[in-house]
Amino acid sequence: KRTLLPLLRDEISSFVFPCHPALQQPELKHMVTELLKCIPLLLFLIFVCVLDHFIFSVLNIIQRHSFVQYAYQTSHHISVNVMGKSLMAKLLRSTIGALNASVDTQVDTSNYACLPKARGMTREQYLNTCLPLVALALLCLAQVYPFRLRRVIAAFYFPKREKTRVLFLYNKLLRQRKNFFQLQRRRIARRARQPPGLGSSLLEWCSQHWPWLRCCRRRSCTLCGTPGSPWHQVCPTPSCSALYCDRCW
Repeated sequence: KRTLLPLLRDEISSFVFPCHPALQQPELKHMVTELLKCIPLLLFLIFVCVLDHFIFSVLNIIQRHSFVQYAYQTSHHISVNVMGKSLMAKLLRSTIGALNASVDTQVDTSNYACLPKARGMTREQYLNTCLPLVALALLCLAQVYPFRLRRVIAAFYFPKREKTRVLFLYNKLLRQRKNFFQLQRRRIARRARQPPGLGSSLLEWCSQHWPWLRCCRRRSCTLCGTPGSPWHQVCPTPSCSALYCDRCW
């Protein structure tokens, strides 16, 4: 419960609040991982579309510049004339005269049937090809909210396990907070031992001689770096002027 254990700013970023509509940091890591898995599919789709356009361009060039048309025309005329009025002439005219023929041939042909008939994809077809990948990316963004229901479903079916998990999380937070405070004390002590820089010394000297300059001096929390406000606390130790926000204090 929030009244039992108020979370620090560094602890809030590691939790997921189900009622918060915005995406939170733990969810962003998982979402980015899922989106990175879509990159190979995107690259493959781009490669397929580029390859399709390249093959269509090649086949279209072949179709436009490899068209050949042939026109073939021939005439064949046979005429046998047998002169005379004799019986042999009449007999030859009746037999050989049947060979008389006249043939005119004209043939027009082309290689149109052998040429490739390529049809390029339209914008709508390209769009329909990319729609499944867009839907997959949107599902990666929208899956965050259904995932928040997993704990609720598990708590409904296993209430005792939910109480155990909450107690374990509470004790874990206490241990982490204890280690966190020890770490921060060491860091602040290490920073206090370091000699102040030229700019810090100059600002401190000016603030001591001209107190009205203190209002222009921007200070922040020593632990979390939150900008100073009227609710910030100053360390009461005379030799220390560290500033802390209400949570860190």
